[in-house]
Amino acid sequence: QVQLVESGGGLVQPGGSLRLSCAASGFIFRIYDMSWYRQAPGKEREFIAVISSADGSTNYAGSVKGRFTISRDNAKNTVYLQMNSLKPEDTAVYYCNAQYRRLPEANYWGQGTQVTVSS
Repeated sequence: QVQLVESGGGLVQPGGSLRLSCAASGFIFRIYDMSWYRQAPGKEREFIAVISSADGSTNYAGSVKGRFTISRDNAKNTVYLQMNSLKPEDTAVYYCNAQYRRLPEANYWGQGTQVTVSS
């Protein structure tokens, strides 16, 4: 069955870094666009970053552009989110998402990993 398993979250001080990983299984990873979203307490889930299956191009939310980097390793069926210069407002549960463009219902979510930025 389809699985997306996030890891790498934790507690970090402001200005610090974390790298999140999302290991995928149960589907053809390389043909899916992969994204990261986050949801802070009391807020809607928001888009963070996406990496294309076609050419590896990326796009970011304005709030993280220049600080976060999304990447993928198709050989390992894994997508990453490198987060630098973390701020308290980055505190949230971070979710991995897989989307196959040609089939809208082929959309999968991981269970999330908590990131807390605090001194």
